[in-house]
Order: sequence, then structure tokens, then C-alpha cells
Amino acid sequence: MSKQELVVLGQDGTEGCCPALLTAPLDEGQAETLAKVFKALGDPVRLRLLSMIASRAGGEVCVCDLTPAFDLSQPTISHHLKLLKQAGLIDSERRGTWVYYRLLPQMTDRLAAILTRPVGQSLTETAPAGAAS
Repeated sequence: MSKQELVVLGQDGTEGCCPALLTAPLDEGQAETLAKVFKALGDPVRLRLLSMIASRAGGEVCVCDLTPAFDLSQPTISHHLKLLKQAGLIDSERRGTWVYYRLLPQMTDRLAAILTRPVGQSLTETAPAGAAS
């Protein structure tokens, strides 16, 4: 088992570190950070887990309510949740024997801001030549 320290993305207080993709090119560090978040979102199980957590009334969900929704073992679900947590998309709190997960909306808001076209910019300004709008 590895003893390396896990870095939680989006938790370093660098709000607004990344420009919108359509306003300025990302530097290497920004691209690496974003790639880790998008990689975490790139798996269907993790995307479903995030959706289940984010859409839960009350803002949090017990791992005991997540596991039965999948045809996967509990350790596999825990691994996927760990990757979402490392990406800064969710947080957790242990209460007795159960762990409760909640969305970290600052990261999803940050992703939304990065992917949003600037106000007033038309689709034709960003579409590649020859692309249909």
C-alpha cells in the first residue's frame, strides 16, 4: 500500500486560478490540474456517483445508500469516491461506522466558469472555420 500524500485539488485557496478556456490559453499547471478533475469525471461510475451525491435532498448521502445502486463491490465504490474527493469534487465526514459524502459546489462552479463562453461572444466567434452552427 502506498504511503504517498494525496493532494486534494481545488482546496489550495487559488480561486479563479484558471481563465475560461475561450478567453485565454491555459498554462501547463492549469491544464494539469484541470485534466485531473476531468479525468475523475471521465468515468461513468464516478459521474453517476457525483450526480447521486449532488442531487440528494439535504446535500449529503451515506455511502450505504450509494453502494446498492451499482453492481460493484464496496471497495470499488470507495475507490471511485476517493478519486472524486482527490479531485476536489466531493468531501466526506465519518459518523460512527458510516461515511457521508457531499458535493463541493465551488469546484463545479469553477468548472462551469471555465467552460462558459464570455458574455456577448457569439457561437460563430469560437466555431472553427467550416463548422456548422
